[in-house]
Amino acid sequence: MAELAQTISRDKFNPYVSLEDRQEFFRLYARLAEWVPISSTVRVCRDPKDDKFLELAVDGQAQILVTGDKDLRGLSPYRDIQILTPAAALAVPDAELLSGSTSVP
Repeated sequence: MAELAQTISRDKFNPYVSLEDRQEFFRLYARLAEWVPISSTVRVCRDPKDDKFLELAVDGQAQILVTGDKDLRGLSPYRDIQILTPAAALAVPDAELLSGSTSVP
């Protein structure tokens, strides 16, 4: 959660979303987030710091992983988890997310 809070506070997002809106998003997200115990070990990313995101996706039984990281997106699909840009994730119909049959837009 700390990394998300730091990331969304970066100035690079100022042209797109106000800091106040990003902080409100974080407050809402923190209330809805589900804590997932990590038991998997993943060592496939070029940057070892990114493996934790795949571990979380695997153990959390995610259908999609949303990231701007090109290296992570290059691994898609990873164990049937689609790794999408934010724009591509927004294009996935809700019905597909609910059914578990997510296709890449």
